Amino acid sequence: MPPQPSRAEVNVDGKTLSLSNLDKPLYPTGFTKGQVVDYYVRVAPALLPHTRGRPMTLKRYPNGVDGESFYEKNCPGHRPPWVETAPVTFSPGDGGGRSGKAIQFCVIDDLPTLVWTANLAAIELHPTLSHAVDINRPTSVVFDLDPGPPADVVDCARVAMLLEEALDHLGLASVIKTSGSKGLQLYVPLNTEVDYRAGTQPFSLALAQLLERQHPDAIVTQQRKDLRPGKVLIDWSQNTASKSTVSVYSLRARAAPTVSTPVTWDEVDDVAASGDADALVFETDDVLERVGRMGDLFAPLLDVEQELPKLA
Repeated sequence: MPPQPSRAEVNVDGKTLSLSNLDKPLYPTGFTKGQVVDYYVRVAPALLPHTRGRPMTLKRYPNGVDGESFYEKNCPGHRPPWVETAPVTFSPGDGGGRSGKAIQFCVIDDLPTLVWTANLAAIELHPTLSHAVDINRPTSVVFDLDPGPPADVVDCARVAMLLEEALDHLGLASVIKTSGSKGLQLYVPLNTEVDYRAGTQPFSLALAQLLERQHPDAIVTQQRKDLRPGKVLIDWSQNTASKSTVSVYSLRARAAPTVSTPVTWDEVDDVAASGDADALVFETDDVLERVGRMGDLFAPLLDVEQELPKLA
């Protein structure tokens, strides 16, 4: 890549942005802030449909992934006037505290806003499972598969195949992506009338506990550290209005610029059989090539409509 300027003023879809520190490395590999911005611009057609209308928590790394970081829920006050925001008040039961104060989230609806957030060194993007206009109505169920060492992503792949089989038995289609870090994240698109407390929470817990009973040596559903070594945590608790999960196509703050990447079920099955953990690690160039060749593998999450089965 040719040398990058430190600063640049750019026009993005009619909006003027002043970008700074573009030549500053944000990863130990030398991957710069300018390259972060460039990646998000290039992946935007696939990413933006998954962020539009959703409250967004930004995870910012102003001094790179090895420096201090912080989660930012309230959209920065110095934002341009064209950056959309959404005031959201969570109930105490949703982990939203007791103050009842609204959080003014950023909403990444368009390319200028995406470029602006990238310029903040917001390497990671974490949207909620619901849109701001109806915060208690999730559009999907998520199962976050997190390995407890020495378990790894291969073990996650094997648990994912068990989950996919169980969901298929219930007549539910699902999609899956890497977390971009250690695990995998499986989503069940809904896009129907459902809520968290009576819908996605009890469903995800019941299914996770069923698999835990069937495979106690491989699966755990409680976050207690003493229970997790060598097992995969099926984290069902992400199905809460106030929680967010890393966005599909988001960069992750790892040693290299890995990305939370949609994969096919055949790819997951191959890793479960072969034990090749590296086959589920994707960096920015890999992701852009895959999107160009395969399209958005997460597109079903946007419009497939499914009803959760009634719990007995």
